[in-house]
Amino acid sequence: MTQKIFNLAFLFIWASVLSQPKKQPEFISPQVNIDNTVAFKLYAPNANSVKLNSQIENGSVDMVKDESGVWSATIGPVKPDMYPYAFNVDGIQLADPKNTNIFPNEGFQNSLVEITGNTPLVHTIQNVPHGTLSYRFYTSPELGQRPVVVYTPPGYELDTKNTYPVLYLLHGTTDTEETWTKVGRANSILDNLIAQGKAKPMIIVMPYGRAYPTINKSAGSLRNWDNLQEIKKDFLNHLFPFINKNYRIKKDRNSHAISGFSGGGGTSLYIGLNNPEIFSWVFGFAPGMLPNEFDRNNALAFENPNQTNKNLNLFWIGVGKDDFTYTAIKDYFKVLDNKGIKYESYISDGGHTWMNCKLYLSIIAQKLFK
Repeated sequence: MTQKIFNLAFLFIWASVLSQPKKQPEFISPQVNIDNTVAFKLYAPNANSVKLNSQIENGSVDMVKDESGVWSATIGPVKPDMYPYAFNVDGIQLADPKNTNIFPNEGFQNSLVEITGNTPLVHTIQNVPHGTLSYRFYTSPELGQRPVVVYTPPGYELDTKNTYPVLYLLHGTTDTEETWTKVGRANSILDNLIAQGKAKPMIIVMPYGRAYPTINKSAGSLRNWDNLQEIKKDFLNHLFPFINKNYRIKKDRNSHAISGFSGGGGTSLYIGLNNPEIFSWVFGFAPGMLPNEFDRNNALAFENPNQTNKNLNLFWIGVGKDDFTYTAIKDYFKVLDNKGIKYESYISDGGHTWMNCKLYLSIIAQKLFK
């Protein structure tokens, strides 16, 4: 009887072992090689098709499965920069489970891969004095607790007397308050430029740009009129007072700048150009806009172009040649030219990407507050 019980127990344990899923093979993804090629891998033994989608290549790249169930693809050499990517598994997009560098976004799942190359780039984390990133919350009676990330430059905490100029930096549609630091590397860009003497020490305020819960998270571009109205009230009545109370900000308008990407770029132009008593530096990075919105969204600036020119130390817009916003932005340039409003434009290669955002920020940071 005892032997029979033992045999049954053994069979039960063995059957349990056999039913366990196979152990996942050990591998690294992504793997950046010395020649700047990059290998991507995903364990998906039951998948029928896996593709690599990235802003490195035009279009998707088919991945190949080995006998252990690991799909792989190697691309490059890749131009040094930091790029979003994701896997498409049987039609479903997902981030790389082996990669902890995640693109903060409410609309899609992407991971990030950084190719550093042999020479540090302007956004590369370098051995220089670093500023501080603070995750803060302020209260809006209409919108509740609102998140904001604040960058203070190196030495801010030690020198308690100096005041600093401030840049309000807005993210794109479906991004979050973390995207400008985790994808745009705003803090590293300023650390490096300040250390090189190319940028003035400044505070950067990176708020969440959707008027949620008043405006649903799937309600389209941040530059939509209903979102602009709610965000304007939030900025003027709650965010600005919070920053002015809690940080050593220079209070004059010549020390205030606003910029943003995509839908947040449309927001930055709307708030900046219509509040000249606050901002004298206004920037847009591939700002979201439509021709039928030009007059409405620029009402104050268009009303008196000569006064607008006097109000602005610099009005600057950057966009890529392949950016889907470029057509509307070219129309906007024509309107500005016809009205005699002064601006600077920067037309880069590439499309609607955070690679271009890092470039644009590195350019305007060297112009700001000088």
